[in-house]
Amino acid sequence: QVQLVESGGGLVQPGGSLRLSCAASGSIFSIYAMGWYRQAPGKERDFVAQITGSSMTYYKESVKGRFIISRDNAKNTVYLQMNSLRPEDTAVYYCTNMMGSWGPGTQVTVSS
Repeated sequence: QVQLVESGGGLVQPGGSLRLSCAASGSIFSIYAMGWYRQAPGKERDFVAQITGSSMTYYKESVKGRFIISRDNAKNTVYLQMNSLRPEDTAVYYCTNMMGSWGPGTQVTVSS
């Protein structure tokens, strides 16, 4: 069972940027696909971005061109660089290995 811990959330103004990090346990991190989901109050958890073990990336349409997912296998860490943030990006962001393991989440609030 992989353990995941997110960090980097916080309050930012619209148009601002934030970088989320997800530290993962395990000795074979490089072979796992990793992803970010988010959940706003009253809504279901929604896919945001994915990076495969071969570093192919996939994004929710509304974040394309604004968010970048990346990974540093030496640090067992996946990142989500979030640019041009909008109020509708406000949510709890969760890291996942795409196989049922989730971090506890980190709050991102975009507000003026």
